[in-house]
Amino acid sequence: MEIGFAALQDAGELLAIYSQYMETPITFECAPPAEEEFTERIRNISACYPYLVCRENGRIIGYAYAHRQAERAAYQWNAELSIYLDREVRGRGVGRRLYGALMELLRLQGVRTVYALVTVPNPASEGLHRAMGFHLMGVQKSTGYKDGAWRDVAWFEKAIGMYDEAPAPLRPLREMPQEQVLRVLEAANA
Repeated sequence: MEIGFAALQDAGELLAIYSQYMETPITFECAPPAEEEFTERIRNISACYPYLVCRENGRIIGYAYAHRQAERAAYQWNAELSIYLDREVRGRGVGRRLYGALMELLRLQGVRTVYALVTVPNPASEGLHRAMGFHLMGVQKSTGYKDGAWRDVAWFEKAIGMYDEAPAPLRPLREMPQEQVLRVLEAANA
């Protein structure tokens, strides 16, 4: 397995994995987006945040990315995470490797707190987040309607940086020293 950055041309493979979750409440989208829209999502997210893929034998088997948690300037040191794995590879540690690299890159960028929203129940995702050191903040009750039922969403959080006074602004990933970024990927692939 190899962790690396998503490329725009990966959109089709990523969308195929994401589409596996359309018939579930794991995503609140009810229909898969068009490949062009998904490509734009990768482009927009990658402009500032890491968008990672895991390949096995040349095939993408999972992906994880971060995006801004909220729009106001005071929230810039937070990020919301998402992860999707091909159903065939769940339980093999792919999620831990992707999330580990993702959070380390975010820490280097200056992110202090990461969040994850999980439709509950979802034992696999809840277990991953707890195993990675996330804590349950709370549950939004009946916050989304999908597949004929109102769904609850759990909010998980994890501190990944120091809460120092006068923090430097968040640095977009593309402005990070390449040797630091490469070290994170090398460690994820070791």
